[in-house]
Amino acid sequence: MRDSKVIAPDLLAWYDRHARVLPWRQPPGGGPTDPYPVWLSEVMLQQTTVAAVRDYFRRFIALWPDVQALAAADDAAVMAEWAGLGYYARARNLLACARQVAAAGGFPTTREGLQALPGIGAYTSAAIAAIAYQHPETVVDGNVERVVARLFAVQQPLPEAKAHLTALAATLTPQERPGDYAQAMMDLGATICTPRSPACGICPLLAVCDARAQGIAAELPRKAAKAPKPERTGLVWVARQGDSVVLERRPAKGLLGGTLAFPSAGWDGRDLPPPGPAQWRDLGRVRHVFTHFALDLTVHLGELTGSPTRGELVPLRQIDRAALPGLMRKVWDMALDAIQG
Repeated sequence: MRDSKVIAPDLLAWYDRHARVLPWRQPPGGGPTDPYPVWLSEVMLQQTTVAAVRDYFRRFIALWPDVQALAAADDAAVMAEWAGLGYYARARNLLACARQVAAAGGFPTTREGLQALPGIGAYTSAAIAAIAYQHPETVVDGNVERVVARLFAVQQPLPEAKAHLTALAATLTPQERPGDYAQAMMDLGATICTPRSPACGICPLLAVCDARAQGIAAELPRKAAKAPKPERTGLVWVARQGDSVVLERRPAKGLLGGTLAFPSAGWDGRDLPPPGPAQWRDLGRVRHVFTHFALDLTVHLGELTGSPTRGELVPLRQIDRAALPGLMRKVWDMALDAIQG
C-alpha cells in the first residue's frame, strides 16, 4: 500500500542529496520561509520553464526585493521587465496581488486566504502554503502529475485524469517537511521521471512504481489528442519618421495587455487603421504561436508624411528590444533589417 509513510522518507532522503539549486529556493530542511520569493517564482513559472525564469527572477528581486517594493513599482517598468516571459495577464495580476498584500500588511498564511488573491489559483496557493508556511498541502504541477501517473500506472489520459491524479497525490503528502516534499516531487519529475526516457534505474521510488513494474513508464501519462490550433492573420505597421518609430501601449486587458507594441490590427479583435499616412512596404510575415491560436502577422514599413494618429514617436536609439513582447521582437527584427539594409 502506497502512502506518505512509504513514499516520503525515500523521496526526502533523495532530495536532501540531489535538490536543484534555484535562486528562489532555500536548501532542504530549511523550514518556513519568506512567502514573497515563493509566490514570485511560482507566478513566473506558470507555463514557463525553470531555465527561462531564473534570470527574470533575479532581476525582479534586485529591483523589487520585497512585496512592498513591488507594490510601489510603476506598471510600465514591471511590464517592461516581464517582456519575453509571455502570458502578460500574469504580470498584471502580479501587481494587483502585490498591492493587495502590501495594503493588508503581508501575505495570508492559509491556502484559502492565498487563493483569494489576484492571480493565485489552486496550484499556486498550495505551493506557497506548503513551501513558505510548511502546511501539508498537496502541490500538483505537470511534473507531479507524471510521477503520480507512473507510480499508480494510471491509464486514463490527461486532462481527464487530473482530478484523479490530484486525489492520488493527496494520499502521499506527508505531515512532516511538506515544503521539501512538494519540491522533491517536482525535482523528481524534472530530472529523473522525465517525459521521455525516464531514468528509472536511479529513481528513489523504483521499488514502488507500478508503471515501471509493468514496463509502461515511458508511455505514461497518456494524453488525449489535441485539436489543431486555430490560425489567425493580421497586420502590423512599423511607422518611421526620421530617426523615430511609432510605438503604442496596448490595452491593459487582452492579448499582450499593457505592453509596448507596434500598431497592429485584425488579429486581436480590433479593426484599427494604420498609425498615419505613409507609403507602406510589405516586408513579409512573422509567425507567432500563442496558447490558443497561431498567428501570421504581415509587417508593413513606411515613412509617415504627417503626425501619427496612433501611439507616439520613439527615437530608434531609445527602443529597448528586451522590453518588447516576443511577437513584437520578431516584428522589430524584421523591420530593423530593412531599415539598416
